[in-house]
Amino acid sequence: MALHTLTRPPRTTLLRAALGATIALSAVSSAVSPASADVPEKAVPASASQERRPDKINVTAAQVIDLARAQVGTSENAYGGGTKFQRWYAGSQRALETIRRDGGARADYLNAAWCAMFVSWVGEQLGARPQVGWDAWTVAHARWFHANRRWGDEPKPGAVVFFSWSGGKTIRSIRHVGFVVKDNGDGTISTIEGNTGNGRVEERVRPKGQVVGYGYPEYAG
Repeated sequence: MALHTLTRPPRTTLLRAALGATIALSAVSSAVSPASADVPEKAVPASASQERRPDKINVTAAQVIDLARAQVGTSENAYGGGTKFQRWYAGSQRALETIRRDGGARADYLNAAWCAMFVSWVGEQLGARPQVGWDAWTVAHARWFHANRRWGDEPKPGAVVFFSWSGGKTIRSIRHVGFVVKDNGDGTISTIEGNTGNGRVEERVRPKGQVVGYGYPEYAG
């Protein structure tokens, strides 16, 4: 399966051979400006590449969850690629922006980790890109929510949930992302995630202890 977190630079050889769940943090740190560091998180600026908030928001959390659920079972190929989420991102304007930020080329996204591409694709299909954001790197996606003051620790339905398998609680420790379906009330959440299990879109139950935080898209209703 593709590695859980697309990290910079998105070069296929690095992504699939050297990352584990992420590029060594030293490589990330050398590429991130001081304003993007995790200390303090409040200093992270909003990305200029994200669209302004629309005047009217029509997309609901239920619509996002329904579309995400409709993708369950979608699977990558033997090379960690071949999904419509990767193809869409590789051809998007955002890919050019993240290439300028991270290096690499469009083709690198075709076999790259795609959990964040899946989340971004769902938002794009519903016309909710300004609310959901779009990125291929989970850390940058989380920073965007934080910078826009849409970040917290409550697992609301339709929220974008960011995970750290080590139990870390800083944004730079994030390794995976998905959508919250519901809080199960027993210390776990139900989610829908891309690039999980055997490289598929799946519904999962996760312990809250693995959660770094939640990004809150603005929804109608």
